[in-house]
Amino acid sequence: MTTLEKLRSPAEIYDTHFVPALFAQWGPVVAAEAGVQKGDRVLDVACGTGALTLAAAEIAGPSGSVVGLDANPEMLAVARCKSAQIEWLEGSAGELPLPDNSFDAVVSQFGLMFFDDKPKALAEMMRVLKPGGRLAVAVCDAVENSPGYGSFALLLDRLFGKEVGDAFRAPFSLGDAGRLYEICKEAGLAGVEVVQRNGKVRFKSIDALVSTERACVWTLGGLLSDEQFERLLAESETVLRPFVVDGGTIEFDMPSLIIKARKS
Repeated sequence: MTTLEKLRSPAEIYDTHFVPALFAQWGPVVAAEAGVQKGDRVLDVACGTGALTLAAAEIAGPSGSVVGLDANPEMLAVARCKSAQIEWLEGSAGELPLPDNSFDAVVSQFGLMFFDDKPKALAEMMRVLKPGGRLAVAVCDAVENSPGYGSFALLLDRLFGKEVGDAFRAPFSLGDAGRLYEICKEAGLAGVEVVQRNGKVRFKSIDALVSTERACVWTLGGLLSDEQFERLLAESETVLRPFVVDGGTIEFDMPSLIIKARKS
């Protein structure tokens, strides 16, 4: 990672590296699972820099309207540069600053894992849905179901101990359908379905993957010294080699689990 990239905000690093490598592909998938259609009013909770929000807005079209909500002002600052038609709103998933029964669809991707009160956040999403409205919330499946990331987590365990490996595993903490059903039950959701959908992780190189993960403030950010990073990069060249495809690109499966529900 260049010196310039080290000086960029976490939100800019996320948008430049993680969104194209992982998250952009999921926007249309999650929007489709929520049945977003032309003319819908849609809320994206924990919208980040807007990958899912933009996908929902494209489907809803000019006759619809979309709100992207996030608690992180830096993420929203990046998102606001992408579309003036979308309403970008700062707020907490656990206490949505929005009225009851006001959206046709509520969506969220890869945020629920980090919410302090997960059942409350789901209950809030259901509260703002109109009767008959649709909910779709995606989380990362278990790290063991993503072969490249599973290997990377075990490498972190071996090199730096389980604490560092588990910090990396944080985004995969809800990768269990049974646990998701329990959270939905606690939230008072009925008629819930949890489905698995597959996606791909694609970085331009092993170096790009490792550098981006090291910079991620939600997992490894600040945990590794420069010397430890160099050791991790060297070992990753061997451990992640099986996932390298043409031209040095690294690619592997990363499935998600998607909670689906409809408001009665």
